[in-house]
Amino acid sequence: MALNDDLQKEVAAVFRAVWDRRDGTVVPADDSLRLGNDAVELDATVLYADLADSTKLVDSHIPAFAAEVYKTFLHCAAKIIRQEGGTITAYDGDRIMAVYLGNAKNTSAARTALQINHAATNIINPAIRSQYASETYFLKHVVGIDSSKLFVARTGVRGANDLVWVGRAANYAAKLAALPDAYQTYITAEVHNSLNDQLKIWTDGRPMWEAVRWDNFDNRIIYRSNWWWNVDYVR
Repeated sequence: MALNDDLQKEVAAVFRAVWDRRDGTVVPADDSLRLGNDAVELDATVLYADLADSTKLVDSHIPAFAAEVYKTFLHCAAKIIRQEGGTITAYDGDRIMAVYLGNAKNTSAARTALQINHAATNIINPAIRSQYASETYFLKHVVGIDSSKLFVARTGVRGANDLVWVGRAANYAAKLAALPDAYQTYITAEVHNSLNDQLKIWTDGRPMWEAVRWDNFDNRIIYRSNWWWNVDYVR
């Protein structure tokens, strides 16, 4: 069969087939969904952690140094995500995506973001200074978080496929992670409004988040923060 005919057949089949959908209570694994119109629906929070200015890093440094920055950032982010109960769903170059479920999903995701900021500020950048005394590079990053219903399906072809996360949280978290790195964490109002008070107000009464308009998107209220949370802090 010619490729054009094969593609027409497969596209028509996807649009024609009835979806088999079910509510999920865990993050689905790749092999828990069929390549056909099979989906799991989740009430979930999505986190994207993105290394800022990675193009400039790659253009201005030798590949080995850039790789060390990538590796240390993604390693710290992944360990913190798992500690906070998140499930890593994708690595995409210089960023990582994670999904959180359960009643405390927004607090866990926000605490993850603040802990990633701690790791970047107090672990990775000091390690760069220690190993490379003359290096002027300073790691910056941005984390975006949103919460919504998600429709999870398997996409691709046999032997080369992955899960696709359809829903506002996946899109908004990615967009928030692309905002300016003057702030390290951006969350939607839906996430902020359900945070544990410990993640809203510091012990001395200072607010940990600032409300702003998302003026380069749809003018909704979002929250940003430069706070960090010690990875060993007892909560």
